[in-house]
Order: sequence, then structure tokens, then C-alpha cells
Amino acid sequence: MPYGVKSEETVRAYALEITQFLMDKGVKMILIACNTVSASAKQDIIRKAGSIPVLDVISAGAQAISESGLGSTPTVGVIGTIATVQSKAYEVALIQQLGSVTVLQQACPLLVPLAEEGWIEHEVARLTVKEYIQAFDHYHLDALILGCTHYPLFTNLIADVLPSKKTRIIDSAESIAASAKKYLEEHGGCNTQGGSFNCFVSDRPKRFQELAERFLGQPLTKIDIVRDLDNRL
Repeated sequence: MPYGVKSEETVRAYALEITQFLMDKGVKMILIACNTVSASAKQDIIRKAGSIPVLDVISAGAQAISESGLGSTPTVGVIGTIATVQSKAYEVALIQQLGSVTVLQQACPLLVPLAEEGWIEHEVARLTVKEYIQAFDHYHLDALILGCTHYPLFTNLIADVLPSKKTRIIDSAESIAASAKKYLEEHGGCNTQGGSFNCFVSDRPKRFQELAERFLGQPLTKIDIVRDLDNRL
């Protein structure tokens, strides 16, 4: 990683190998929690998963907008990786959900390395966020979608520099969590017996643990390294 600067072919290859890995584990649902993978490989993953339900952050984020009561013709901003923005996947999903909508997009490639460096409240992060958000200065945004899983770490900075304090900030990660819960409840798939939280990584487990605990706000105790997936990971 990061995936946001890789080609669609590379992202798709990784995504399909990871999908097979999860299927071999006997999962009952797959969440595409990466916006770049959602934009580049969603249909490929759905086909490979077969009868296993697949949810993705882009569809969930668009659904959250449609259910947020923003009016009949909202103006929605999207910030994301270069790959996500260039794919226009959010624009397509929002038009499918709302019909009439104005979508404005801005790629923010520097936010991922800043998040992984831990510079969340750093002045460099503030200046970077301000520079990117300036793209929306001349528009009234009804909502802004955080179209990358790293971006919620900058929610406070983003809220501070948005032209309008009335702009609703949509976290696509929260949206897909809500969608997954709703789906499992409707299909009798909720686990009420407890369970475990296992993470699998392809490299640098200690670095992953450091970053993941920063995102999740809780310690991780079960991280396994997978050395080879079809000689790619």
C-alpha cells in the first residue's frame, strides 16, 4: 500500500487474491472497506464471491447521502485518492441513488502518508487539508464524503476549514458498518455469541498494529502474517 496510486490492474489482482483468501476462511460476508478497491474491483469481487454477499464503502456512502434528507438536488463534495476520484465511482453511485445531484471531487493524495506518519494534528496536516478543501470554496456543499478510510482521522481539521459549517461530513466507513449491520439483521446473520477479531497482513505486522490501533482506538492481539498469496503478497 497505499492502493490509491496503483493501477487498476494491480489493485484488482490484489483484491481478487484477498477475496479468495477470505473465502477460504469461510466468511459469511465480505466488506470492501477500501474506496480505491471499491472503485476498481467491486464487480470482479462480487463475481468471485458468488453467493457470499459483498458490500462496499462507495455504495454505502451514497446510500447515506440519499437517506440524510439533504433535499432533492444536493451538492455533494467527495475527497479521495487519485484512483477513486479518477474512477468517478462516487459520482455514478450518487446519481443512481439521487438522480439529480451535483458532485464535486478533489483528490487528496498527501493525506494518506500524513495519517500513517501520525501527523493528525500537525500544522503540516492543517495546511494540507486547507489547500485541498479550497477546491470547494466557491460552492455551497450540502455534504462532503470522506472517500478514503484514512480521512476520518482528519475530520476535525476538515470541519474547521470547510467554507460552510452546515456542510454534513459523511464517513463512508461508518456508513458501510451500518449497512452491514442492517443486512445481517434482515437476513438472520447476526452473531450474538461473541467472537474474535483476527487480522492478516502481508508484511510489517508491527507497523500495521501501530497504525490499526491508532485508527481503532483499541489494542490488537491477533495479527498473522501471510507470506504468499499466489506469489504476489
